Amino acid sequence: MARPPFRYETRAARAVNILKWQVGLPGDRTRVKVEKGVVTLSGEVDWQFQKTEADHIVHKLSGVVEVVNQIRVASPVHAFEVKEKIEKALQRSAELEALRITVETEGGRVILNGKVHAWYERDIAERAVWLAPGVTEVQDRITIEP
Repeated sequence: MARPPFRYETRAARAVNILKWQVGLPGDRTRVKVEKGVVTLSGEVDWQFQKTEADHIVHKLSGVVEVVNQIRVASPVHAFEVKEKIEKALQRSAELEALRITVETEGGRVILNGKVHAWYERDIAERAVWLAPGVTEVQDRITIEP
């Protein structure tokens, strides 16, 4: 029985497949372009983690010399909903004194102010913000006060 001829998958097709499988990017709303080892990602996703993860995954592909990530995070919720979800997430975190952190929102941009006791608390707060739907930018102005 003859084997089918081996086909080399193009870098763009490989990137698209990996992004669908590992990141769950919506294929109908995202695009991948490859030119001379430079991969350009564009389109729209619902979550910041999808944009960030897409960048990390594509950087790992062989033959990729640069990734230009132009993916936008769609903001399907209103600023007051984002603020409310973030404040609740901060309150649920047992390691944070959520009352010492204030949250301001301007569309999908979130500004964190306040004081925490350690760097890891600051990281927890920022990660909680990125998990909220509609967040497109975080300005972390939290200071460390032992």
